[in-house]
Amino acid sequence: MDEKPKNLWNTNYKYQMHVTISTIDSTIKSENVDERVVYIEDLEKRKQAYGICGECKEPGTGEYWCQPCNAKRFKDNFKNWTSGNKDIDEFIQQSQLNAVHCYKCLEWIPFEKFQNITYIAEGGFGKIYSAEWPEGFISHWDIENQKWYRYKDSDKYALKSLNNSSDICSDFLNEINSHLQIYLNDIVECYGITQDPNNKEYMMVLIYCKNGNLRNYLNKSNNYINYKSKIDQLQRIARGLLDIHNAEKVHKDFHSGNILFNIYPYISDLGMCQPANKQKVKEEGIYGVLPYMAPEVLRGYQYTKAADIYSFGIIMNELLSEEIPFNDIPHDDFLAIKICKGLRPTISKDIPKLLADLIIKCWDAEIKNRPTTKELYQLLKKWYDEIEEIEGSEDSEDSEYSEDDEDGEDGEDGEDGEDGEDGEDSKDSKDSEDNEDSEYSGDSEYGEDSRNGDDSEDVKDSEDVKDSENADNSQISEIYFQIKECDKIRKEKFKNRSNEDKSKNFKTHPQAIYTSRLLNFKNLPNPVNSSDVPSFQVNSDDVPSVSTNLISECFDYRI
Repeated sequence: MDEKPKNLWNTNYKYQMHVTISTIDSTIKSENVDERVVYIEDLEKRKQAYGICGECKEPGTGEYWCQPCNAKRFKDNFKNWTSGNKDIDEFIQQSQLNAVHCYKCLEWIPFEKFQNITYIAEGGFGKIYSAEWPEGFISHWDIENQKWYRYKDSDKYALKSLNNSSDICSDFLNEINSHLQIYLNDIVECYGITQDPNNKEYMMVLIYCKNGNLRNYLNKSNNYINYKSKIDQLQRIARGLLDIHNAEKVHKDFHSGNILFNIYPYISDLGMCQPANKQKVKEEGIYGVLPYMAPEVLRGYQYTKAADIYSFGIIMNELLSEEIPFNDIPHDDFLAIKICKGLRPTISKDIPKLLADLIIKCWDAEIKNRPTTKELYQLLKKWYDEIEEIEGSEDSEDSEYSEDDEDGEDGEDGEDGEDGEDGEDSKDSKDSEDNEDSEYSGDSEYGEDSRNGDDSEDVKDSEDVKDSENADNSQISEIYFQIKECDKIRKEKFKNRSNEDKSKNFKTHPQAIYTSRLLNFKNLPNPVNSSDVPSFQVNSDDVPSVSTNLISECFDYRI
C-alpha cells in the first residue's frame, strides 16, 4: 500500500510568498530587487522559503504550493468548466498551469456563486460592486485530504467591470495579466473572472477593502491617526510600488483613489500598468488625475518609475496632512502650467522635518533628484523599525507611556482598521504629556526628575544608564523624537477640530476632478522647482503656540 502523502511545507516570512519567474529584463537584476525575492531557479532558497512538496518532493514554488503538481490537477479539471468565451478560457487555463501560488491562480466563477451584490461606485474606467462569495477562493491543495482548501473567511469581495467589457478587450485581460506578473502582498489580489448575465459585462473578482480609498479612510476615521501608524502605512505602499517596479513595470495611474484600505493599505487598479521600457506616448494625450501627475508626464514625455515616485510624494503628503491636493482650484491648463513652474500641494507645519524633506525629494522637478523605489521603501522601513525598537526598549522603563502608545499605534488592527490612536483621551492627561516632554525630548533631564530622588546612588547610576541610552537613541533615530513632538501638536489640533473643520478638508472645487481622464496639454514650460516655499509649501494656519525649539524641530526646512 502506498504511503499517504505528508504535509512537508514550511513558511519563512523573511522571503516573499512565492517565487519570481526570471524574464529577459529581470535576468539583468533590477536595481530594486531585494533579499525578499526568491527566483524559481534557486532551488536551495526555495526549499528554505517554502519547504518541499509532499508528493513530488521538490522545493515549493510558493507558500503551500507546488506548481507542477497543481498544474496537473487544474488540467484534469479543464473539461468541467467553461466561460463560454474561448479567449477567456485559455487565459484562465494558462494562469492555472503557470501558477506558482494561489495569488497567481485565476478561476472562472459562475455569477450565481455570488450573493447580495451591491453597487459601490463608478471610476474613470468602470464600475465597482461588492458581493459575498460563500465558497471562497482556492488557497492550496490539502495534501492529507486530497482536495482543494478554499479560504472562506472574507465577508465580501469586489466585482470590477470595465466599460464595454461585454466585448472582451485587451485592456480587460491586460489588467488581470498585470496582477499575475507582479508580486501582490501589498497590491489588491484578483481571484478570477465572472460575467453578469444581465448586461453580459465581464468582471474581475478582487479583494474587498472595506474602508475604501485613502480619502474615505481619512474622512471616516473618528480617532487621531499618529505618525507611527502613517509611516507604517507609507512603507507598505512603498513596498507595493517596489514590487511593481521589480516586475519592470510602472503603475501610470498612481493616486489616492487607487490606495485602498482594509486593515492595511493596498495599491489597486493596474489597468494602465505597463512595462517600464516598452511604452508608447499616445498622440491624443495622457490619462491620469492631474494633481498626482509628474510635470514631465504632463509635457508628454514617457512615464517612468520616477513619475510613480512623484505621485507617491503627493500621496504621502495627502496621508500625512489629511488634505486633498489642489482641492480648491480647477484642474485645468492653468494648474498644469503652475505644476511645471513648481507649484506643489501644501506641506503642513506639523509634519516632521524628515518626512517633509522626503516628500520634497519625491516631487522634485528634476527626475534624477527623486529617490529610487528601493531607497524610498528602505528609508521608510528603517524609520518604522527604529520607532518600534525604541518604543520596545522604553516598554520596561515607562509602562504608562507604552500603554498609551499601544492604544495609539496598534488601533489600526481593530475592527474598523482605521484608528491609528484609539482611546487616547483616557491616557493623555496633562501630567503624562509633561512626563513625555522630559523623557523623550532628547535633553539630559533624568537627574532632575524628582520622582526618583536625588540622594540615591543606585538611582543615579540607573539615571546615567538611561541618559546614555537616550543619547544613543537621539543619534540613531531623529525621526522618533520628531514624530513625538509633532504628534503632540497635531493631536491637540485634532481634539479642537470640529466636524465642520474636518469636512472642509475634504470639500472640492466643482472643477477639481479626481478620477482618471484623458488630458492633453500643449506648450507647457520646462519643469522647475519653485523657491517660493512660504506661499505654497508650508501651511501655517492654526499652529498651536509652542517653544522655539519645538518649532525648529518640526518645521525648519527649505527646498
